[in-house]
Formats: sequence, structure tokens, C-alpha cells
Amino acid sequence: MIEVESYEESIQNPTKRAIENQNEFRQPGAIKVALAEFFSTLIFVFVGEGSGMAYNKLTGNASNSHSGLVAAAVAHGFGLFVAVSISANISGGHVNPSTTFGLFLGGNISLFRGILYIIAQLLGSVVACLLLWFSTDGLGPSCDIYTRLPS
Repeated sequence: MIEVESYEESIQNPTKRAIENQNEFRQPGAIKVALAEFFSTLIFVFVGEGSGMAYNKLTGNASNSHSGLVAAAVAHGFGLFVAVSISANISGGHVNPSTTFGLFLGGNISLFRGILYIIAQLLGSVVACLLLWFSTDGLGPSCDIYTRLPS
């Protein structure tokens, strides 16, 4: 078990907090937080991109209409709310590798825990995309690279 150090100790030795312990991966709690991040990111990507794909299938122009952008924003907001609600008490509800990286730079999580979170988040997003691809018979993303917003 990792001992919790005081704020004064972490200021005196900042590299200790950044690196922590290499045995963090082997602790049972590490699997729990990794699974929380995996499923929360999976839900966020599945709900957000899935709603865009469904709207695009129904209307044909999800990324070029104002209502399509509002629908995508609402779906992503709902997906983020559910994802953070699921994982907030377990892992902190990062859901995004950039959030995890920022918390690492701020000294709130260790390097090994940050790597574990990012791996779980990336795997969760890949699995969500694969689930969408298989459940929609290979339907593509809701927008392409050359999409332009209406002026």
C-alpha cells in the first residue's frame, strides 16, 4: 500500500509524487480505476459519436446543419455527464487523456497511474468505435475531414 504523504513532504520532494511506486500496476485498486476509466470513456465516445452517426443517417447532413451541431453537443454533454458520474468516485472521472495529462503535470497523479489511465481511455475509445462500426454495419463517422461549418 502506498503511504499518503503530507503537502509539505510533496513540495520538498516533487519527483517522489511524480514517479511514485512502480508496483502501482500490481495493486488491485489499479485494475478497478483502469476499468472505471475504460468504461466511462467507452460510454462517452459511444453516446457522442453514435448520436452523430444516427442523426447523419436520418438527415444526411449532421455536420452541416445547426440542429445537427446542437444535437451533437447535447449528446456529448449527456454522455460526459454519465461517464463522469460513473467513474468520479472510483478514479476521479478523467474520461480524457488530456485531463489525465494535466493532472499529472499538476502533480495530482503519479506517472504510472497516468499511463494506466491513458491506456484504459484509449482502449475504451477504440472499443466504442468498434462497437459502433459493428452495430451500424460499417456506417462511417458522422462527418468527414472536409466538413465546413455553416457561416
